[in-house]
Order: sequence, then structure tokens, then C-alpha cells
Amino acid sequence: MAGATRILCAAMALTVAARALAIPQTPPTNPPDPVRAPMLSKTCLITNNVRRLVDFYEPILQLKANWSGKDYAEFSMGNLVLAIFSGEAQERYIPGASVAANNKSMVLEFEVADVDREYRRLGSLVRTWVKAPTTQPWGTRSICFRDPDGNLVDFYTARKTP
Repeated sequence: MAGATRILCAAMALTVAARALAIPQTPPTNPPDPVRAPMLSKTCLITNNVRRLVDFYEPILQLKANWSGKDYAEFSMGNLVLAIFSGEAQERYIPGASVAANNKSMVLEFEVADVDREYRRLGSLVRTWVKAPTTQPWGTRSICFRDPDGNLVDFYTARKTP
């Protein structure tokens, strides 16, 4: 106990001496706490027909879905995942929380290397086009279409910086 008291007194004396000598004190830097900051990692589409939506997105994204049972599949893209989940299963787990294939307020945005090339590639895969290749006022070039459930999908190419 006496040793701890001596250490505490010595630390206080050093702090007082530093202030007296006007040695600048650097405030402690606290790195952001990763536990506090939410990070979007997955988007899940609720559908009445998982197979149909997976069959649509596989050629669109040029990826194979990873299935986990008949009610759930996902596409992994780096740190992000697009998941597709059965509306019937969703109702079992969280009753009344969602309505399958009823979204008109969210856009799935995917950055691509060349929007015009993607537009030509997707021509036979997409049934409902919302917007042909267009350069936006903010500089990105994009196309928009709907998946079989009506979800809006935007493929865009970022503005090229000079």
C-alpha cells in the first residue's frame, strides 16, 4: 500500500512539474471503439421464391450463390454479402416483420468497370429496365433495372477523376 502511495505521489509531482515548466501535454488518443460503430455487412432480400431470385442474380453478378438449406442463399462480395431469404421462413422467425417482394424504397447499388458493357451483357437477362446508360449530374454513369421481385438495382461506374 505504501509503495502504491509513493508511486501515485511521484506521478502527481511529475504532472505538477511539467505544468510549471510549460511542457505541452498531449491529450491521450483514443482510437475509435470498433464495438460502438455499426458496419453494414449484409443486405437480405426477403422473397417468396428464393430459387427464382438466385437464378436471376447468379448471371447478373457473375457469382454462384452459397446455399444454406432451401430457404437461404447468399452472394459474398468482399466484405459485403447479398443474402436471399424465404418469406415463409422469415415469417416463422420474426412474424409480421416484413413483406416479401414489396420494396420500393431501397436501391441495390453495384460498382462496375464499364456500365455500357454491362448494359449490353445484361440485355437478355433483365426484363424490366428503369434507366438506360446515363451520366448523372454528379458524374457517375449508371443503369437501373428491377429484379423479378421488383427490387431496384443500379449498376454504376464511378466518375473518373482528372
